[in-house]
Amino acid sequence: MSLTVLEKQVMEDGTNYLSSLDKNLSKFLKQFDIPVLPIEEDYFWSLTRSVIYQQISGKAAKKISDRYLKLFNKGSKMSPSDVIKIDIEKIQNVGISRQKSGYIKNIANAFDEGLVDETELHKLSDQEIIDQLVKIKGVGRWTAEMFLIFTLRRPDVFPVTDLGVQKGFQIYYNLDELPSIDMMNEKSENWKPYRTIMSLYLWFAVEGPFEW
Repeated sequence: MSLTVLEKQVMEDGTNYLSSLDKNLSKFLKQFDIPVLPIEEDYFWSLTRSVIYQQISGKAAKKISDRYLKLFNKGSKMSPSDVIKIDIEKIQNVGISRQKSGYIKNIANAFDEGLVDETELHKLSDQEIIDQLVKIKGVGRWTAEMFLIFTLRRPDVFPVTDLGVQKGFQIYYNLDELPSIDMMNEKSENWKPYRTIMSLYLWFAVEGPFEW
């Protein structure tokens, strides 16, 4: 099965498509540069990083993530066994909660035991990937969606529970309060099949490009 990824041309085509939907959206998108998603091939580190980013701002998470990498001689090239061996207290000491530290250990065990098939994962549909990843304790739908967006660069992911996306949605529609999930799902239907691109622009509107 051939699956589209958000390479440069697809990102440009998607932005042009969204801009063509209505004048207000075109004006909104023109405030920002076209997003760029770098190639990410290390699935283990990427999923771990998504857990670190859970429920905190991108800027704060980036600082904690950088400190976490310094725990390992190989940096982001650490192996699952490296993470399994390290004391959980050392992970906590870089600013990661005990609960998240446990989740990181769970991810390491899942990869070490082959519960995540790295050779086949990219061939699966978005929902199949979510279904597989959420079996790991600590990996919820949001974490799986971040993996789909920033690692597999899937074009049609819309993380409605993400606070940054909610705030960007509020800004775009000039709402007095954060939107409901139902409203976000309804409005986002118009943005298919490029909802990932719209998500990136909504993040831009809140705090600039998502720091990953």
